Amino acid sequence: MTGKKITVTVNNETYIRYVDAAETLGEFIREDLGLTGTKIGCNEGECGACTVIFNGRPVNSCIVLAVEADGGNVLTVEGLSGEELHPLQQAFIDAGAVQCGYCTPGMLLTAKAILDENHHPTEQQIRKGMEGNICRCTGYNRIIEAVMIAEKRMYP
Repeated sequence: MTGKKITVTVNNETYIRYVDAAETLGEFIREDLGLTGTKIGCNEGECGACTVIFNGRPVNSCIVLAVEADGGNVLTVEGLSGEELHPLQQAFIDAGAVQCGYCTPGMLLTAKAILDENHHPTEQQIRKGMEGNICRCTGYNRIIEAVMIAEKRMYP
């Protein structure tokens, strides 16, 4: 085996893999684990499409190295729901906050991180928290509305 051996928990499942020193967390998630919900957009950490939650914080997986995830915990969009849609996913549907869907996984995980940190954020706090995620289709109002709908459902 070549590369560095890492142990990482992704969506509550532990993986032991060998990774190249230059492999990003996004590449690892998509190519090594086959979890293709994480989208790689700009590959520069600017668009937010590849956002995952790493050790409780949203990160751009295109600029985090896989070796940095050794011993860590990652949540991808595939791990967001179980038998039923996560309240955020349902709220995005209900608010019409999904069009092409490319940015949606990153938007959902960023929104989850916002709501995990603050159960009752203001609209301004949601807008500020979502700043690193770019959407070219829906505009942002429906996405912000979806997060506000989910907040009411998750934390009445």
